[in-house]
Amino acid sequence: MLLCLRIENFALIDQLELEFGVGLNVLTGETGAGKSIILDAIDAVLGGKVSSRVIRTGTSRALVEGTFSINPFLAAWLSEQEIDLIDDNSVIISREISTTTSNIRSRSRINGVLVNRQIMSSLRDRLVEITAQGQTVQVGQSAQVRDWLDLYGGDSLIQQRQKVAVAFIAYQQAHQTLEKRRTSERERLQQLDLLTYQVQELGAANLSDVQEMEQLAQERERLNHVVDLQQMSYKVYQALYQNEDETPTAADLLGDSETILNHMVEFDSQLQSLLELVRDAVAAVMEVGRQISAYGEGLEADPQRLEEVEERIRELKHICRKYGPTLTEAIAYYERIQIELAELNNHEQSIETLEQQEQVCLQYLNQVSQQLTQLRLQTADHLESHLLAELKPLAMEKVKFQVEIAPSLPTSMGADKITFMFSPNPGEPIQPLTEIASGGEMSRFLLALKACFNQDDGAETMIFDEIDVGVSGRVAQSIAEKLHQLSQNQQVLCVTHQPLIAAMADRHFRVDKQVINKNGNAEQRTVVRVTSLDNLSTRREELAQLAGGKSGNEAIAFAESLLRQATNHRQQE
Repeated sequence: MLLCLRIENFALIDQLELEFGVGLNVLTGETGAGKSIILDAIDAVLGGKVSSRVIRTGTSRALVEGTFSINPFLAAWLSEQEIDLIDDNSVIISREISTTTSNIRSRSRINGVLVNRQIMSSLRDRLVEITAQGQTVQVGQSAQVRDWLDLYGGDSLIQQRQKVAVAFIAYQQAHQTLEKRRTSERERLQQLDLLTYQVQELGAANLSDVQEMEQLAQERERLNHVVDLQQMSYKVYQALYQNEDETPTAADLLGDSETILNHMVEFDSQLQSLLELVRDAVAAVMEVGRQISAYGEGLEADPQRLEEVEERIRELKHICRKYGPTLTEAIAYYERIQIELAELNNHEQSIETLEQQEQVCLQYLNQVSQQLTQLRLQTADHLESHLLAELKPLAMEKVKFQVEIAPSLPTSMGADKITFMFSPNPGEPIQPLTEIASGGEMSRFLLALKACFNQDDGAETMIFDEIDVGVSGRVAQSIAEKLHQLSQNQQVLCVTHQPLIAAMADRHFRVDKQVINKNGNAEQRTVVRVTSLDNLSTRREELAQLAGGKSGNEAIAFAESLLRQATNHRQQE
């Protein structure tokens, strides 16, 4: 329950502190007096959207602070959020809104602890519920209507909706896995084609020796210089072993040296090692001569082999450009893609299996959604009869009301599109509520709907903003009695222009605008002031003003009759 509301520099309010009580609290005043500003402040302190316009002109900071009574739910919630209690009776929620030249800043606190907007959103619906005649848009939204119906259905329906939500998540995951697998399959097949082609190309290239390119290059050089090699081989042979002219060869010179050393060794045995070296040199030169002769004789021009070598080099260079840049890297790539190709060919989970899993999930989602639909149909029957009963005292005895539940695509909330259907007059076809209801009918419908939800586990404070627009006389009296009925179990705050409703209030506040001199200077400012009408005379005066805009004897007498009528109604209850 909202105990106290303190406001600073919010719109036209400079300083204001209001203390609300149990039962029905009513705010009255002329149109534009600032009644809705107070409700906007309550919305703001509980995390509602604000703009820089809410900050009073000439200031840079606004503050709204609400004090709420503690209940078991609120105490448990504070404990979960690790927010300490200030005392055992109340919790203080505040919001500071400040502005700079470039942006707006907002800070929310619970018992002095900074909290974010998400935390405030999780709390506000358990503290305050605001209903306005302008909620026609919400009534026309299938999602909002669905939530109202499910809330009315209670725990069993909410639990079934949770089952649907879980089933929908499972179906979504199965569907996403399947789509991902289908995409992966397309990519796999594309990769499979690519790697198959590459493996075939590299396999046909017969890559095995990382030195093959160097070896081929050497062979190509030899084949390109066969004549030169033959000529140079013959020259080496002549120089080492056999010369056609009488120029001594290396073998001849070494032979002469060996002969001389043989004679020398006869005189000095120390030269024996040198003699052995010369003998080895003679043998080596003769061997080189024979081999170089055989090499030269074996050389033959081979244009065909040269073409084969050139072609192989071109092939390897092509492979290196595509898979290299070196032959070593190309061979390594070939080995790697053979493994990848084997893995792609051995893919485990098939699309058929995933399609079966998706179908199982969809069937279960349809099953639990159908069960939810059945619960909603049963709940709709109860809501229809309950709401019609609540509408009868509001001078709507002849109306028809129906909850239309049509099939829709499954979501986490089920497979139903829900619409409130309405016919205000006998003989008229039933149509969507938002298309046919007048402003006054919509006001009474919303009030009756809230009466259907008047349960102990709802918000402790209900706020009605001009719910009585477009009604008068007997209908206004019915609304007043319905608001009083609601206030027996919950605190009710109501902005009204109806004296019949205001007379039923347990606490009555008058809101008006005043023009004051700022700081005693000539500059004038408009401010909103709220007066608590605690005594009988001030209440009579305000009710008389509401009734006819006058405070004469007849108006005062009428106000007194309204107050007596309200007292009698309370006593009868």
